[in-house]
Amino acid sequence: MSVEINEILKALSNPTRRAILQWLREPEKHFPPQPLDMEEYGVCVGRIQEKAGLSQSTTSLYLANLQRANLVSSQRHGQWTYYKRENQTIQDFVRALEQSL
Repeated sequence: MSVEINEILKALSNPTRRAILQWLREPEKHFPPQPLDMEEYGVCVGRIQEKAGLSQSTTSLYLANLQRANLVSSQRHGQWTYYKRENQTIQDFVRALEQSL
C-alpha cells in the first residue's frame, strides 16, 4: 500500500482531527451507544460532532480531511454517515515515516 506521508501529516496537523482519530480507536469508550455496532460500522457523524463540540460544517470538513488522507472511511446507512479508523493506513504511515527519517 502506498502511503501519502505529506497528506497524512497535513491531516494530523490539527489537534481536533488527532483527537477524533484517538476517539475512533476505542469508540465504545468515547461515544454513547448507537443502533449500529461501532466496531463494524463506525461512529455516527452526529456523535463525533457532539463530542468535538464543533459545528456540523467544521466536523464534516475535518472528517473529509481525514478521509482524503485515508485515515478514516465512511459508510452511509439511511440518512446517517458512520466513520471508522483505517488502522492499516495508520500502521503503514508509521512504518513509512520511520523509514523516511
